[in-house]
Amino acid sequence: MGSLRFLIQNKWVGLSGLALVTALTVFLMRTTPTGFIPSEDQGFIAYSLKLPAGASLQRTQKVADKIEGILHKTQAVEQHIEISGFNMIANSASPSYAAGFVKMKPYEERGAVKELQQVVDTVSRQVAGVEEGRVDVFTMPTVPGFSNVDGFELLLQDRTGGKLDKLSATANAFIEELQKRPEIAAAFTTFDTQTPQFELELDVKKAKQLGISTNDILQTMQVYYGSSFASDFNRFGKFYRVIAQADAPYRADPASLNSIYVKNSVGQMVPMTTVARLKRVYGPEAITRNNLFTSVAINGQAKPGYSTGDAIRAVEEVAKTKLPVGYTYEWTGMTREEIAAGGQSSLIFGLSLVFVYFLLAAQYESYVLPWAVLLSIPTGILGVFLFINLAGIDNNIYVQVGLIMLIGLLAKNAILIVEYATQRRQAGMGLLASALDAARLRLRPILMTSFAFIVGLIPLMGATGASAKGNHSISIGTAGGMLTGVLLGLFIIPVLFVIFQGIQEKIKRPKTPEERKALAEEAFASHPITRN
Repeated sequence: MGSLRFLIQNKWVGLSGLALVTALTVFLMRTTPTGFIPSEDQGFIAYSLKLPAGASLQRTQKVADKIEGILHKTQAVEQHIEISGFNMIANSASPSYAAGFVKMKPYEERGAVKELQQVVDTVSRQVAGVEEGRVDVFTMPTVPGFSNVDGFELLLQDRTGGKLDKLSATANAFIEELQKRPEIAAAFTTFDTQTPQFELELDVKKAKQLGISTNDILQTMQVYYGSSFASDFNRFGKFYRVIAQADAPYRADPASLNSIYVKNSVGQMVPMTTVARLKRVYGPEAITRNNLFTSVAINGQAKPGYSTGDAIRAVEEVAKTKLPVGYTYEWTGMTREEIAAGGQSSLIFGLSLVFVYFLLAAQYESYVLPWAVLLSIPTGILGVFLFINLAGIDNNIYVQVGLIMLIGLLAKNAILIVEYATQRRQAGMGLLASALDAARLRLRPILMTSFAFIVGLIPLMGATGASAKGNHSISIGTAGGMLTGVLLGLFIIPVLFVIFQGIQEKIKRPKTPEERKALAEEAFASHPITRN
């Protein structure tokens, strides 16, 4: 109590301490990595296999089986499944791609490698020896539906309408610059303009002379090579769909075009090679358009020790300096939602403070005294960012939810002291004495409720497995904030009460001693607790 009496009597010392706490809080807030939703251990990971463009499905299947054998020997892996011919990044079919989904064992049975990132790193090292193609190992997004893999995602737009080769070269150069940044662990794209293809060239003039329409030529090619729906029928109690298509041996190579005929307007069968020929070209398997511009999807992941917010800022800085004129980018997937929600946390936090302020103003019938409660909140916010920095946790959505909760909890502790001090002051006790008396009498209930809250969060601090990072974020952040809020608030709150109660009394002071005595008697009668 002697230290508290010294702080109250030397108010500028207490205010200097509060200013120092606030400045340190702002510094920690600005230097703490910003994230959105941390990558949780959901019990499974995924990988994508990419072979050289034009690789056959059989070749892809053979390499995927090789990866399956490697995963079968991994201790942390329980089950795995592979899908050949599927590009999980672009969510499209492609014979040179394969996707795999790996279910891990329960956390306690994984052996020496337990953590999610450790499992990803281990599997990545094991499949790095696959020389036939590129294998990328991913964690799955915590919130499904926004993207196929975890990490950041953007679309590089070509607003010049240039050739696809130039767009591909720009995207690859941009990815190289991204990988030079310390915040980026990996960046890649599945866009490739070197996929072997055949371009169908039609002799339109000759086709018209022979009485063949362009639509008939394309429809014939569709039936033979692409397939066409013919009909449905029911038999033996089952539903069957009829698809017309040439058998595989008759559409396996360009020479098969010699065996195809198309009917002209007079019913004659004309060889397809008379009016069409195949030309070998190279191009992308699929083209993405975003906002009417040709685009390339780029995915990436932040390096351990950096948050997605750091990765986003790194991408923005590289794009600003390295992208040529006429090229820009748009965020998509979860990254777009993270950026959109980034400014909302400050708004919600500010609205929470405003709500608490007006609620206290109505309770105390004063616009000045509530500041004694509100200005004590930085003592708790300091602990939040101090503890999450020590634990290596980002300022993610769980931490932000804890901040909103702390506003109410810390305000409750301040209200206990300010309310009781106000009652003592209205009962005629001196300003300094009422603050000291309130701090002494409310010390036990504040410590009991606050430390009971902290102890209740301890089991969450040691959580493992699914949702572990979310539990760590909300428990360590709020427990640290409550701890510093209690220890510092017990010294700061009485000082703030003396300052703002003094200002309040100067603004609204009874004019005569009789009025002050009447107010004191009225307050004493309305609060029987003051008689004890």
